[in-house]
Amino acid sequence: MAQHALARERLFALRETIARLEGKPAPALAAAERGALAEGGKTPRRASLPPLAFGVEYLDEALEGGLPLDAITEFRSALSRDAGAASGLAMAVAARLQKQESDAGRLLPLLWVGDAVGTLEAGRPYAPGLQDFGLNAERFLHAAPRKLDEALWLVETAVESAAFSAVIFEVRGNPTHFGLTESRRLSLRARAARRPLFIVRQAGAEEASSAAFRLHVEPAPSALRPLPGESKLSGSIGNPIFRLTLEKGRNPAPLCFFLEWNPHEREFLPVAEPNLVRPPGEQSAHSGAQLSASANGPHRPQAMGALLAFERAS
Repeated sequence: MAQHALARERLFALRETIARLEGKPAPALAAAERGALAEGGKTPRRASLPPLAFGVEYLDEALEGGLPLDAITEFRSALSRDAGAASGLAMAVAARLQKQESDAGRLLPLLWVGDAVGTLEAGRPYAPGLQDFGLNAERFLHAAPRKLDEALWLVETAVESAAFSAVIFEVRGNPTHFGLTESRRLSLRARAARRPLFIVRQAGAEEASSAAFRLHVEPAPSALRPLPGESKLSGSIGNPIFRLTLEKGRNPAPLCFFLEWNPHEREFLPVAEPNLVRPPGEQSAHSGAQLSASANGPHRPQAMGALLAFERAS
């Protein structure tokens, strides 16, 4: 028992030394536990925070109740064209968290930190669009640091301050300066402050991180917009649908889910696998010309024309 306490004391001292070298205060969690040990008592057991549930039974069961509110959750898109889906899922989760916080009487703001490269590729959040998507734009703050190091410092400081209901960090790819070491440090800050950190990774590959869960996000075809009764509006576009693959968790194999986001009720709805075959006579919502499939084409490209040699101009 004494050896265990001594080892923990050395660990806390090491954390304080690292924080001092970085010019930052010691992590709140380490300082609190170190104070408890110095007084000769046991480490205080903190009540676990209830997770943020999706409201879909089989998904919440796979996530052990939902997304943790004192850890990192990563939403990853493998392709640049799917960056909007990853950002959309993060905003939907943030809107659901805002609703939960409002019901509890807490009105903390939400901070979105965008990496400079990711912002150039995917754009900035648009206030009217956030409102239509279910978010409260009045409690939404956006920051766009010029460098990745500045963005990491801002994210770490914002999480440690516990002044925001959640911090969303949008980063593109797998940059060298944002690896496992930085992920562990952010995870410690989130656990100490008891605040969630959502990472939106654009066009990134799977890599080792301290995220509790990682979801691979892809867009899925939306259904037609429902009308009163059981009819649907022809040629319309309904609520967004996400195809989620749980890549990191306690399940031995990846799990795939389809979710529909209802921005008016701010809730997720389970969706069966969409049928990509359009019913006969049903037109696309796009107003452009419908292109027919190619047929009876050549099996190989035609040969190039004759090559001509020209004298060099200089």
